[in-house]
Amino acid sequence: MVFAHDTAMSLQAAVELVNTASEPDTLQTVADLDEFYARFQYTGRRQRTRAELDEVRALRGELRTLFTASREDAVGMVNRMLAEAGAVPQLVRHEPYDWHVHAVSPDAALATRMTVETAMAMIDVIRADEMSRLGTCDDEDCDGIVLDLSRNRSKRFCSTTCGNRNAVAAYRARRAGGD
Repeated sequence: MVFAHDTAMSLQAAVELVNTASEPDTLQTVADLDEFYARFQYTGRRQRTRAELDEVRALRGELRTLFTASREDAVGMVNRMLAEAGAVPQLVRHEPYDWHVHAVSPDAALATRMTVETAMAMIDVIRADEMSRLGTCDDEDCDGIVLDLSRNRSKRFCSTTCGNRNAVAAYRARRAGGD
């Protein structure tokens, strides 16, 4: 694995969060946020309010900008995110994980925790000079973010849907050329 488990999970969660803004928007209700929170095993305080949902939804643009930034620009963004949140990295252990890093209190707002977890994960990406693992979907009709954690760096599409749509189009093009 390229990154530690908590780094990979934070990156995957943040990329999926950004991609919820694509049409159709899949993060519209508090129930949608509840499911997202559970799927990515977030811990800490939850308000389960529309205001909390709106704060999380508001992160999507900033995280998209971070994921598509140059390495040098990403450094400034990460440092600003951590400073604004008053991040103080600490080792913590809770089920089901062994020691890993949290940088804000579990009582901090969910949007703040998500921002800081993403920024902390990006520290590893930047330090490893692995910004190329983040990009945009190769589907010409999609602007989704792609996180490629594969060994051979072969991931091109943000979702199975985009990959399948392109495979079908390529198949049809080959068939049409053969007739």
